[in-house]
Amino acid sequence: MNVFLNKQDFIKENENFNLPFSDNTDILSAKLVLDGHVFPNRLAAQAMEGCDGTYDGIPDVLTKRRYNRIAAGGVGTIWFEATAVMPDGRANPRQLYITQKNLDAFKQIVEDIKTTALKENGVEPQIFLQLTHSGRYSKPCGVPAPLIAYNNPIYEGDTPISPDRIVSDDYLDRVSEHLVAGAVLAEKAGFDGCDIKCCHRYLNSELLSAYTRKGRYGGNLENRTRLLRESVIGAKKATNFLVSSRLNVFDAMPYPYGFGVNEKSEFDMTEPAWLIGELYKAGVRILNITMGNPYFNPHINRPFANGAYEPDEHPLTGVKRVLSGTEELKKAVPEMKLICSAVTFLGVAAPNVTAAYIEKGAFDFAGFGRTILAYPDFANDILKNGGMDKNKCCLCCSKCTEIMRKPGGTPGCVIRDSEVYLPIYQKLCGGKK
Repeated sequence: MNVFLNKQDFIKENENFNLPFSDNTDILSAKLVLDGHVFPNRLAAQAMEGCDGTYDGIPDVLTKRRYNRIAAGGVGTIWFEATAVMPDGRANPRQLYITQKNLDAFKQIVEDIKTTALKENGVEPQIFLQLTHSGRYSKPCGVPAPLIAYNNPIYEGDTPISPDRIVSDDYLDRVSEHLVAGAVLAEKAGFDGCDIKCCHRYLNSELLSAYTRKGRYGGNLENRTRLLRESVIGAKKATNFLVSSRLNVFDAMPYPYGFGVNEKSEFDMTEPAWLIGELYKAGVRILNITMGNPYFNPHINRPFANGAYEPDEHPLTGVKRVLSGTEELKKAVPEMKLICSAVTFLGVAAPNVTAAYIEKGAFDFAGFGRTILAYPDFANDILKNGGMDKNKCCLCCSKCTEIMRKPGGTPGCVIRDSEVYLPIYQKLCGGKK
């Protein structure tokens, strides 16, 4: 199954899935004001890590190029990529890492993004800095150095990670302090908000399913959500901007090793809905919703045409699971503004499907991930030019992920941005010239 480059192809295939579809996409142009912050439209660029910062954690040439292209492209919200708050929590040696020493570099890239957006589109996007600790996927020096919440036999199989890599409660207390400090730095840098990252099985997300962990961060629901909730509360107290999270609501892993699952390993919104309600009480007004784990079951959140394995479901099953699951959570906590995920596979039909969901109140923003690497000006085409151009759409071929998985890889779109990324792919992945 390929990405939909023709709306009629989607409409025909959709007869089996019944995703809502609207020919009127005007809602995507609608402004939204949230705690005094003006979101100029309902299109969001998701956090897509480029692994292309400097070794001391600041945006480098490719980083700046990527965000300049996104800024010129017309999105109303930019979810700035994963940025570490502790050196041992970096996912790779070139992951961004915000500190007091390099604060000016982050100030500069925020200023550049807003200047470019104003010049090209006459509006300023809302920019959130994603603050992270990579936990199980930490690789600060280029070799795995996992810091885990608990041993997970589904991931580890016959080679369990040494128990001495399970972080202590005291260590998690320090993580919370660093996340709060990162929020303070993000505000000083000029970001409009921060994201206390809690997705894709990085440390904060892994804790959500720490049923077997002892102590203050494991076992019951309050303990498992403690790091996220206390970091959010701390960040709200220490800043005057928007505090949010990119939140995993369904790990798609067997119970008891997944969050948001029932004993049949199906999506169960009970605990995620409770958590979203608690975050709203803590002052959070917008959340970015996601599912699955890109390292383990990427078809859940990133349905693909080609990948490392053959999924046992149609890609539209994955798209519908994320969008309908987000709708369920919106019904449970209607006051929270939600950004959806998993729409890139829809291709040219993405604006029509997301507009239909937003129109009926299922969520509030359409979040595009892989699209922004292939098609950074997608928003302007949707809002000003009558829709997405099939010749610019991401093909969900997974080549960007192939690059990312290679040591030193700096991912981007090999097909649509070939001048820059095809040579990188050929060098690291052996792709044909």
